[in-house]
Amino acid sequence: MRAPDFWARRDSVAMRALTPLAAFWTWGARRRQRRGRPWSCGVPVLCVGNLVIGGSGKTPVVLALAERLRNSGIEVHILSHGYRGRLKGPVRVDPHQHTVGDVGDEALVAARTAPTWVARDRAAGGAAIAAAGADCLVLDDGFQDPSLAKDLAFLVFDGGLGVGNGRTLPAGPLREPSDDGFRRAHAAVVIGEDTVNVSATLPATLPCIRASMRPAPGLDALRRRRVFAFAGIGRPEKFFRSLRELGADVVGTRPFPDHHRYRPRDLERVLAAARASAAVPVTTTKDEVRLPAEFAARVMVAEVRLRFDDGGALDELLARVVRTREPG
Repeated sequence: MRAPDFWARRDSVAMRALTPLAAFWTWGARRRQRRGRPWSCGVPVLCVGNLVIGGSGKTPVVLALAERLRNSGIEVHILSHGYRGRLKGPVRVDPHQHTVGDVGDEALVAARTAPTWVARDRAAGGAAIAAAGADCLVLDDGFQDPSLAKDLAFLVFDGGLGVGNGRTLPAGPLREPSDDGFRRAHAAVVIGEDTVNVSATLPATLPCIRASMRPAPGLDALRRRRVFAFAGIGRPEKFFRSLRELGADVVGTRPFPDHHRYRPRDLERVLAAARASAAVPVTTTKDEVRLPAEFAARVMVAEVRLRFDDGGALDELLARVVRTREPG
């Protein structure tokens, strides 16, 4: 889904016309939280969520947290909803057996970093992870789901998007009123340059951790190289911009809908456009797992990783709920 332009404007005719529906959405979101009975699964749950729909950077934060915890000797598992996958779970993802059609793209990518499970019922997923012997669980999305108790909840914000016009769906991009979300959150993560001053909208009592996306080793090969970029993620333009900032000569781009299932004809058109521009076709890690096998070797994957600017502040938050293992 492409976000309508008026979601980024503080006032518009469309926003005012949709305000009554937004009030109904807000009522439903608050009712869901009031009626929820969060269940503790027996291991610490670290939730990575957001307030707006679309791509704010949740999955990169999940992967960075999981890697950080594993480096501290913690057996961490990731729980995904398995968006657009057919398996309801709980099921542990096997990258050698499961496909995007089974578990969705986010779970397949996450399974490269840590043991990953998909479950439509997040409480059942938490129980399965606890039974598997994990020390803690990182929940990818699920901030608005009250079924599983959260010990540490992060709200992720794109520094170039923030909360948009600050209105709930469909008048704006918010899944719930921002103040409601702030009350349940324990920390915020702002990714990239804060061009919309999202930090100023956060409560003074909510810790804010800055982060940025950095190219993985090996991407220097793209500097001054002609590139045709394509992506089916929440905000493809962020990926295109990151390639330009890396120094690539982006001669063409092709955005696809978020979680787009690529068909051979999609890739043939991309490859033809790249050939016509004498450019190398480049996409994201998340898109890579959705490419038909016969095309994967013909496309370059530009992997980027999230880096926290203040790791010490993050470690202090993590230490409140997760204990590192003693060297043994």
